[in-house]
Amino acid sequence: MRIVSTYLIGLIFGIGIMMSGMANPAKVLNFFDVFGTWDPSLIFVMGGAILVAAPGYWLVVARPAGKPLMGEAFHVPQNRKLDMKLIAGSATFGVGWGIAGFCPGGALPAVGTLNPAVLTFTAALIVGIFTAKFTQNLTARRAKSAAA
Repeated sequence: MRIVSTYLIGLIFGIGIMMSGMANPAKVLNFFDVFGTWDPSLIFVMGGAILVAAPGYWLVVARPAGKPLMGEAFHVPQNRKLDMKLIAGSATFGVGWGIAGFCPGGALPAVGTLNPAVLTFTAALIVGIFTAKFTQNLTARRAKSAAA
């Protein structure tokens, strides 16, 4: 049941991203170009996402009353600090989205189009994920050996 639910949630998300235009880098870049060919339509996509997510967030965080249907507990981040990792990651994400017009949420559903730009972005995304994980593990090992 969990696999079917995961598949359906991903399918609905992907269809929504494709229908909204967030998988189209030209539309995304026009959204960011406020002094040129600005296209504010993605504000409604983001607003709709907030309207859908807010009640679920409230049920999980503001009044934790239970457990998920398919899991032991909700996994809510406890770290509320603005650290260098968060700032650098956010800046990298924003710059990449602004330059390429792709973000992971929009690019992954667009892989099915076999567009070379999407495939190149997705390959670079995968390399970046593994590089970040490798760097995190290396840093943790160095910190652990320095403390010993």
